[in-house]
Amino acid sequence: MARKHVNGQGTAKGDLPSKLCQACGRPFVWRRKWARDWEAVKVCSDRCRAALRRDGPTGPSPSSRPGSD
Repeated sequence: MARKHVNGQGTAKGDLPSKLCQACGRPFVWRRKWARDWEAVKVCSDRCRAALRRDGPTGPSPSSRPGSD
């Protein structure tokens, strides 16, 4: 059951804005903790943020993958 506000009205998840993660390419939706800086949010998780720092915005290169000799 979805959580509702005290007045009985809840926000439908389909009504929230969404973006594509620059690291994994998956869509992610607005979260309340991102309300102040939604425009600056580029990744969906801490894991993707670390991957973006490590690999860059285009993802891992084929030569950096193990077993791709």
